[in-house]
Amino acid sequence: MKEFVRAVKFLFFSISAGIIQIAVFTLLNEILHLDYWVSYFIALVCSVIWNFTFNRKFTFRSAANVPVAMLKTAAFYVVFTPFSLWLENHLTVGLGWNEYLVTAINMVINFVLEFLYQRFFVFGKSIDTNMKPEDAEGNKEGTEDSEDTEDMNGV
Repeated sequence: MKEFVRAVKFLFFSISAGIIQIAVFTLLNEILHLDYWVSYFIALVCSVIWNFTFNRKFTFRSAANVPVAMLKTAAFYVVFTPFSLWLENHLTVGLGWNEYLVTAINMVINFVLEFLYQRFFVFGKSIDTNMKPEDAEGNKEGTEDSEDTEDMNGV
């Protein structure tokens, strides 16, 4: 149950980051008429910073070293960004697909991959290390293993 709640939190913060990404993209692409890939890239960076900040604090509740965690997240985007820029360009310029549809497709791909990456690599060993004392008191099971044991016992 704990991981389901974590995934739902990640989903809602990702939706808010997606709204920011679309808003920034629209401003840059439609109003300022910047090149498509420049608009996409700047919007993606804004979205990533927003998403990282809120998910670190509220979803993963991590006390991990922020610069190290951000560098790990940046490493993900060193791979994801060129792929997503290529995909955006190929589908919109090459095949004539709608820019917003392609951006939405990239956002879904990003959502799934980033959740797994942050959950298991960026914050994996530091999840729930930045909890308030009252959170820790109300969460006595402490680890996922004890939660799984309780679930198996029907408690």
